[in-house]
Amino acid sequence: MDAKTDELRAAHDVLAEWYAERLVGALDAMPIERAVLGLFCEMTLAADLGTDVADIGCGTGRLAPFLKGHGVTPRGVDLSPEMVNVARRDYPDFTFEVADLRDLPFADASLAGVVCWYSLIFLAPADRPVAFGELARVVKPGGYLVTAFKDGDGKLRRGGRSAGLGVEFDGYWLSADEMQRRLADAGFATAFWAGRPAEEQESTPQGYLLARRT
Repeated sequence: MDAKTDELRAAHDVLAEWYAERLVGALDAMPIERAVLGLFCEMTLAADLGTDVADIGCGTGRLAPFLKGHGVTPRGVDLSPEMVNVARRDYPDFTFEVADLRDLPFADASLAGVVCWYSLIFLAPADRPVAFGELARVVKPGGYLVTAFKDGDGKLRRGGRSAGLGVEFDGYWLSADEMQRRLADAGFATAFWAGRPAEEQESTPQGYLLARRT
């Protein structure tokens, strides 16, 4: 494992309980996020390719109940073993495992869809072609990908300091245009995109993108 990936994983091991405490129930207060995830579930089911979806970069597993409640069958993967441990503890009815976005543990064209909820913001430029290619590899033609991201300028930023737990890691806030280009290059076609302004506690607008595997 390269040094930056090791740093990212170690930082999120430390942050696992911090996220679990602060994000529990957060989706209930986010109607836009619920609407986008709900649209993903509806379009995935309408594609009639099965119900199996993966939450890539699932963190503490908080999206799993929502996804199941909207008719799909989620399983989660995350780089951080401690995030996976917390997810297994808090959501024992779901499957979670440790995995790297650049080497997903799914067979070719085995999933009806994938969720990448703020999990693509850690990809260094050199890793993006492989990672987006992996997402395309595991989704069936006609299946869907949904992602939420910080809509920015693509410059390297150091994250983690605000938690006050002594951790830092690299992040990249890609623009909606670059997200769409990366997905198109990998074999996805944009089906829906949206954004919202930054709220009081945020420093950048948020983007949402739903794309269909061609």
